[in-house]
Amino acid sequence: MASVAVATCRAQEGQDDDHLAALDALCRLGIDATTQIWDDSLEWGAFDMVLVRSTWDYTDRLHEFLSWARGVPRLENPAPVLEWNTDKHYLADLAAAGVPVISTAYVRSGDDLVVPDSPRFVVKPSVGAGSRGAARFDADDVAAARHHVDDLAARGLVAMVQPYLESVDERGETAALFFDGVFSHAIEKGAMLSTTQLDPSGLYFTERIAPRVATDAELDVARLALDAAEQLLGLGSPLLYARVDMIEGASGPEVIELEVTEPSLFLTYSDGAADRFARALAARL
Repeated sequence: MASVAVATCRAQEGQDDDHLAALDALCRLGIDATTQIWDDSLEWGAFDMVLVRSTWDYTDRLHEFLSWARGVPRLENPAPVLEWNTDKHYLADLAAAGVPVISTAYVRSGDDLVVPDSPRFVVKPSVGAGSRGAARFDADDVAAARHHVDDLAARGLVAMVQPYLESVDERGETAALFFDGVFSHAIEKGAMLSTTQLDPSGLYFTERIAPRVATDAELDVARLALDAAEQLLGLGSPLLYARVDMIEGASGPEVIELEVTEPSLFLTYSDGAADRFARALAARL
């Protein structure tokens, strides 16, 4: 029987529906899938695969997390992918490769703060998850935004400045999920910066989630982002799992995040999604 360690963090152990759905689907295929805490002292090489899932405390311990990932022999997605994807400077790489990406500037303390040409804009850390550290400002509230940039810098973080795409208030975000390069399903995410309620773990802000039918344009952009990532990373095969988050911009869908480290896969929002994911994983064992 093949063995798979499904890596999580202590605050999320047994709490994530996504995680539990994956465990159940893997067990139905006869795979010995068990939950393990990523920073526990284990012989990770004893597993046939280690699957990164809800390791959501990594943002405060990035160096330690990446060091752990480099030491795991059979990690999905692999360590070089995580090194690239855990800092959102990767958006600049995707934009340079021709992917429609939301306009993004990276700002350090002391840099000039150039406000996007939009009624509102967002400042958030380039290393972060769950919308923690993200804040929305009106176009004329530059002083407050500057203070937020400096506050992030004091914590050793680089700030990202992006226009706030007003379409998100009505349509939300579209997240397209792919397993082994094959589209599985899509979900709608409500506007993240409209909520102030943290999960009890304190690791992310709660989201409004619903199933969604992705448009052809959204799927085209998502596939373009995945193809670009595979080229940039020199991968010989598709990523086991990937989530492409998009918002409708003036000229069509724009990528706001390509999540290939530890994204929620929303397996309970589409019939058969957990089994599709499990079969993709099993094919690699």
